[in-house]
Amino acid sequence: MSHTYTNLLTHVIFSTKDRAPQITAPLHDDLLAYMGGIVREIGGTLRAANARPDHAHLLCSLPPTIATSDALRLIKTNSSRWVHRERNLPGFDWQAGYGAFSVSHSMAPSVTRYIGDQEKHHRRVTFQEELITFLKKNGVCYDERYIWV
Repeated sequence: MSHTYTNLLTHVIFSTKDRAPQITAPLHDDLLAYMGGIVREIGGTLRAANARPDHAHLLCSLPPTIATSDALRLIKTNSSRWVHRERNLPGFDWQAGYGAFSVSHSMAPSVTRYIGDQEKHHRRVTFQEELITFLKKNGVCYDERYIWV
């Protein structure tokens, strides 16, 4: 085959440092838009994005030329720098880790709805419960002693 064809959809979830409620209403939309620009800069597409005060969800179509870990490092580092510089919030930071889950093309609309419904969803479920559910549902081994440190 002379060309590379991919559809690498990834649902990523990451929290603010110590899950501090730092994503305020005035910051929310601009922060998500900025992260979308970072995804475009690395050759990807941000298909859906939403955030709660203590975490963010992105559905990204990433290019095959960049590892998920490198993409997340760029997104988190540059968006944090932007918040410090443009919004003068020097204490804003992301937690070191993240969750990344592959999404099939057929499930993309469902994941997009899920990401869009974060406010409603989190009336019933905490971020911690949500992440544990994702890990279990996706067969990811974890030790709960180390998830929240």
